[in-house]
Amino acid sequence: MTRVLSGAVLVAIAVGVVWFGPQWLLFLVAETVVALAFVEYAHLADACGLPIPRVAAGAATMLGVVGVTSTRWIGDTIESNAVALDAVLMSAFVVLAATTLVAWRGGRDALGRAAAAIFPVLYIGLPVGALIAVRSRQAIFLLMLTVMVSDTAQYYSGRAFGRRLLAPAISPKKTVEGAAGGFVFGTAVMAIVGAWWLPALPAGVRAALGAAVVALGIAGDLFESMLKRSAGVKDSSGLIPGHGGVLDRIDALLFAAPIYYLVLKYV
Repeated sequence: MTRVLSGAVLVAIAVGVVWFGPQWLLFLVAETVVALAFVEYAHLADACGLPIPRVAAGAATMLGVVGVTSTRWIGDTIESNAVALDAVLMSAFVVLAATTLVAWRGGRDALGRAAAAIFPVLYIGLPVGALIAVRSRQAIFLLMLTVMVSDTAQYYSGRAFGRRLLAPAISPKKTVEGAAGGFVFGTAVMAIVGAWWLPALPAGVRAALGAAVVALGIAGDLFESMLKRSAGVKDSSGLIPGHGGVLDRIDALLFAAPIYYLVLKYV
């Protein structure tokens, strides 16, 4: 019951912000989500013995959102309204590498510390920025709806029919049968609902995009599970009753959003 109630509240907030809220509110909520997800990521890094410079890495991760959302694609050229994406990435690399250099006290973890410090910009900041940069509320909500339906279908299909584990070394609950259910229903949502919200895309392209979103969502879920298993924790945090942490809720979107953004921009 707790899981269902928490899920209903999350869906209501998502619908309110994406569908009815102004663009600035969506951006503000996105940055809040990024900040919370980064804190959880930093805890995972600590648990893995790879402490990171939190202030610098957190600021760089949040600027990653700005870097993507401030970039407009016009034909074959790029115009930057605020902070260019390449400036964010290069500055983040230099600052975080230098911060790691100052903090290192010997040992064989220098490469791991530097990589762990830079990684959240790519893992959290840029994908959330890509989601917001889609701009169209219908297109944003279509991606979120596809991922939500796929996740729900995977859960219930796995419970009802699950026999073979999908990735036993990473997740003891994900099954091949659950993944198949996610592909069927997630792809159907993108193909059918997309006829109204993405009418410019042919039905075959929408179906292929839906399958790609589901596959990437599953990969994102397993990737975050790998991080948690490496850190020795069950959830990224206990912030959301019955659901774990923010990373636990957005892990699929982090992998799916960049490809979705690129397809909409180029196709």
